[in-house]
Amino acid sequence: MRTTVGWQATGSGRALRRAPLRRRDLRADDLAVRVDYCGVCHTDLHAVESRDGAADEPLVPGHEFTGVVTATGSEVTRFTAGDPVAVGNIVDSCGACAMCRAGQENFCHSFPTLTYGGTDRHDGTSTQGAFSREYVVRDRFAYRLPEGLDPAAAAPLLCAGITVWEPLRALGVGPGTQVAVAGLGGLGHLAVKLAVALGAGTTVLSRSPGKAEDARRLGAHGFVVSSDPERMAEARGRFDVLIDTISAPHDLGPYLSLVAMDGTLSLLGHLGPVTVEALDLLVGRKKLSSAGSGGSPATAALLDFCAEHGITADIELLPSARVNDALDGLRRNEAHYRYVLDLSDLD
Repeated sequence: MRTTVGWQATGSGRALRRAPLRRRDLRADDLAVRVDYCGVCHTDLHAVESRDGAADEPLVPGHEFTGVVTATGSEVTRFTAGDPVAVGNIVDSCGACAMCRAGQENFCHSFPTLTYGGTDRHDGTSTQGAFSREYVVRDRFAYRLPEGLDPAAAAPLLCAGITVWEPLRALGVGPGTQVAVAGLGGLGHLAVKLAVALGAGTTVLSRSPGKAEDARRLGAHGFVVSSDPERMAEARGRFDVLIDTISAPHDLGPYLSLVAMDGTLSLLGHLGPVTVEALDLLVGRKKLSSAGSGGSPATAALLDFCAEHGITADIELLPSARVNDALDGLRRNEAHYRYVLDLSDLD
């Protein structure tokens, strides 16, 4: 076994502590990656807070990271030591089902192996994440990091970025499309940047009037205060695609009213139960969809697109020793827009 060090939750406490970690010896199609930067996602916070305590296995979060290849398995040909790479929240899949064959490993019929909290398909061990100095990953789930992308600010592209990219592309967003983005957080700010770069007219919907200036800085062409009934009425039926990144439960009716005939509301933030009035869909033949993560072709395409257009996340970079401060900031909704950990302090 290989050894490294990382930030681990054990027992019933919320705090992550520095601990030695084990990584598997390299299989023929594996890469060893020195983790340089890892984003901190609400999923990480949820994983820490949902632990039952001492009965749970130790947890190492982290599933959107960039780093450098340090070693390769005997059959790896796509990468060599020294290559900069990026890895997201999927590190394996069955490879045989219809979804995997279509390059949609995120929808693998036997469920994809997640970067942490998953079950290794070979030895049955629990996967441990990238809040650590090294990660061992199957080569087909690592992506070459394009030259010119800041590796720290690129890390969130592998989770927040691909989560909004797939529906934007699947729904045909481009010149002539009117897009609304509800919520201006980690997902939303990247949805704005990507929609603008795709050539769409892009409007931010937010309950906070104070976010108007930030929306313009990100490139948005319009801003609607969603708590203002008059402004919402003025925007009725305006948008071909509405990307809903709001993480808390909320009424979809007011947002569906903004969707144009034959348009789509894509629900990406809150993934729990929702209640929808059929008439809100019926009037205008509107569609309600969702998406999560992305397949390998889409992830590679996203990185190339971001390199071409100079798109990365807006981040607050912290030494990894401040991981608990980052989690506390997420609890208080203080992230602007993504915390990223610098793992070099683990050396």
